[in-house]
Amino acid sequence: MRFPFFSLRTGILAYLGFLIVVAMLLVNAVMVKFEERELVEAKLQTGRLLLHSLARQVANEIGHAQKGWDRVFLRRAFQEELRQLIQVGRFSEALIVGTGGDKVYGTGSWASSSHEPAARGDAEKDALVLSAKALQLKKWAFDFYGSTWGVIWPAHERLMISSPLFVEGRLMGAITIGVHLESLYGMLRESEKTILIFIVLNTLILVLFGVYLLSRTVVKPIHKLLQITDQFEGGEPFPSFGDSPRNEIGQLFRSLNMMLRRLEENKKELRTHISSLEKANQEVKKAQEEIIRSEKAASVGRLATGVAHEMGNPVGIVLGYLELLKGEDLEDAERKDFLDRMESELTRINRVIKQLLDFSRPSTGDQEKGNIHEMIIETVNMLMPQPMMAHLEIEMALEAERDTVWAGPDQLRQVFLNIIMNSADAMQGGDPLNNGLETGVLTIRTQDRDDSIEIRFTDTGKGIPSDELVRIFDPFFTTKEPGKGTGLGLSVSYRIIEELGGRIRAESSPGEGTTIIIDIPLHQGSRPEN
Repeated sequence: MRFPFFSLRTGILAYLGFLIVVAMLLVNAVMVKFEERELVEAKLQTGRLLLHSLARQVANEIGHAQKGWDRVFLRRAFQEELRQLIQVGRFSEALIVGTGGDKVYGTGSWASSSHEPAARGDAEKDALVLSAKALQLKKWAFDFYGSTWGVIWPAHERLMISSPLFVEGRLMGAITIGVHLESLYGMLRESEKTILIFIVLNTLILVLFGVYLLSRTVVKPIHKLLQITDQFEGGEPFPSFGDSPRNEIGQLFRSLNMMLRRLEENKKELRTHISSLEKANQEVKKAQEEIIRSEKAASVGRLATGVAHEMGNPVGIVLGYLELLKGEDLEDAERKDFLDRMESELTRINRVIKQLLDFSRPSTGDQEKGNIHEMIIETVNMLMPQPMMAHLEIEMALEAERDTVWAGPDQLRQVFLNIIMNSADAMQGGDPLNNGLETGVLTIRTQDRDDSIEIRFTDTGKGIPSDELVRIFDPFFTTKEPGKGTGLGLSVSYRIIEELGGRIRAESSPGEGTTIIIDIPLHQGSRPEN
């Protein structure tokens, strides 16, 4: 049986073993404490019986108080009997005192014949104090003294028991016996080795048995469930678990089965929704492209009107020169001059028509590297012949050091065209900021802004109120008179700039002109990700 370090079985084994060991050690500690207390109680009862036997032995020896203490304890046979009786009772010392509390006889470490208090040991002093207590109370007394290491924790070192000595109802003194409890603790420690071995064996048996049961009821079903989920692939029926248990593991499998079925159903619904959204997105994109084309067509129509008006003058000039060329009295130099003038006017007509055709050509939407300054200059040059530009002065401050962007040139020209034409319409009838003079001023300025280029179109028109300013990029919103605007120019421009990852906004106040601000990311040397 393999136990990977971070497996569930290893975790169960570790926790189960730890809990069993801790529980058994706690139980063992409690049992040791109770056993220690029982042994001390037994020792105390043994001491009381020994005191009773000693008292009867001494009383018999004294015999109706006919003999004094000295005559009693001069007999060696009697002293040997007392020592043997104390040894049988497993006590180490005994002390007999008279009614005055003076030492009469002692055994063991208390057998010293010295009656000087300074020569007595601490244990003997404690025995004399306990004897005095028994004489005073006229009943037996006991106490614990000293400190030593027990089995698991510190415990008392010695036990002393004292009892008054009565002979035919007369108090003759007191008998005190003492014992060292180290032997008792040593016996418990020896038995503790056997108990620890039992704990280890019992822990191993319980852990192995517990791991077997938990593996059978928990780990194996979970591993089987993990194997099934790892092998499960979307679109396939969820594999059978077999006879799933009726406990929480079985409930987990059934819940997982239901969840995967719901996920599969949700996935199918999601695919349907995505397909619908893609179709709707294509329709929206197509509609947006139609709007851009229609707005471009409207701009082309308006430009065509201006071109037709503008072409009248050069055509008239050409026709005049043709009439002059019919004359026969012209010199070769004059004839050549007229032809050069006609060629200049025709070239002018061709350039205007070519600019209009280039602008009206359908846009492919493909993006390529282009220069903003060139696009602005081309757009301005295309618009200059238009009648609407007759009373408009354009000032260009193309100050940006970097102007290369990745965009559709035709779309950016359309944005610039829409903004310039709107500015021209806003300044029809003079410049309110220039005391009503005939010429309005449109300033086109570019500046560097970190990784983008900022383009500002500032006119000297009548401005836009704040309630209308927030709506100027909405589709079909226009401040022009009916029939003079579709309201799509700035909306289309907004969409084009956003698709390039840029930003377009407006600043204006009534009577203070309007500024359209465009930020377009600069080309960083490689084609951007779409």
